[in-house]
Amino acid sequence: MDFQPITYSESTTADRPWLASRHGLDTPLTVTLDVALFTSGTHYRLSSLLQPRNTFLAGIPGRVTATGLYGLWDKAATDGRATFTGVLLAEVSFAATSARAGAALLWHGVIAAAHIPGGLNPADIAQSTAQIHFI
Repeated sequence: MDFQPITYSESTTADRPWLASRHGLDTPLTVTLDVALFTSGTHYRLSSLLQPRNTFLAGIPGRVTATGLYGLWDKAATDGRATFTGVLLAEVSFAATSARAGAALLWHGVIAAAHIPGGLNPADIAQSTAQIHFI
C-alpha cells in the first residue's frame, strides 16, 4: 500500500449541500481512491505551507474493475468507472506525496444532484451499484 500517515487538528463544519437526507449516513463503505485518476487543483485542493496535505472535495468516484480502487466517475470510461457507485461522504485529507487515499462512500441515500461538486445529471447514469434517490 502507498498510504502515508499525516497528523493535523482542525475544527470544521461539513459542507454537504447535496445531502438531501440523513438516510444512509450510518452505512458508508470504506473505499480507496487512486489519486492519479483525479485532476490536481480541480478534484482536490493542493497542499500549501499552511496546509501540509491535499484535500479531496466530496464528489463522485467510480470503481476501477481491474484494481478495485476508485477514480473519478466517467460515463464513457471502459475500466469500470462508468458504473455509478455513490458519492464521497466528506472531504478527504491525504499526504501530498501519497498515491492513494482512504474515503467514505455514501452508496445509499437521498442526494440533490444539482449541488454535487462538478455537477451530476442523473439521466447520464446508465449503470449503478448505488441505491441513491435523486431529487
